[in-house]
Amino acid sequence: MPRKAAAPSRVYQLKITLKDSKPPIWRRVEVPDNITLSRLHAIIQAVMGWTDSHLHMFTVGQTVYGVPDADDEQDILDEQRVKLNKLLVVPKQKLSYEYDFGDCWTHVVLLEQVREPELGVTYPRCTAGKRACPPEDCGGIWGYADFLATVTDPEHPEHDDMIEWVGGEFDPELFDLDEINAAL
Repeated sequence: MPRKAAAPSRVYQLKITLKDSKPPIWRRVEVPDNITLSRLHAIIQAVMGWTDSHLHMFTVGQTVYGVPDADDEQDILDEQRVKLNKLLVVPKQKLSYEYDFGDCWTHVVLLEQVREPELGVTYPRCTAGKRACPPEDCGGIWGYADFLATVTDPEHPEHDDMIEWVGGEFDPELFDLDEINAAL
């Protein structure tokens, strides 16, 4: 029988912003303070709309957390063994989350508030956000700018191919809170 997750003693309100996105692409999420970085990775994947198809890592100062690899020369601490409340303690503290080392999708994870959990609320939950997540493998934030220029210009020579590649239409302003919370 699966064991029930321990109720959080506190809830962290985090703002996750895709670095260098202009206008900003961000999500506000509430998570239990006692989750592991591995669980935070899964939450970020869900709220940003990523597909977990690439490697990732967290960085706090000079310390890197992720999935250790014996063949990797970099010291990476195991994200499954580190709880969020051991790294972020007070509001305004940040950590960095990088997804897809080729495209370098870097996110700033800011602890905005620490509070008591609300009765009857299931965590994690997304409470706000702006703009659609860029599609995977479009070349990072700079490639995303080129992608947007292509898909929004029907006269662009690569417009039709790019629309087909993205699977139809793409609305960069789309943010669906219900869809994100369903993914969580």
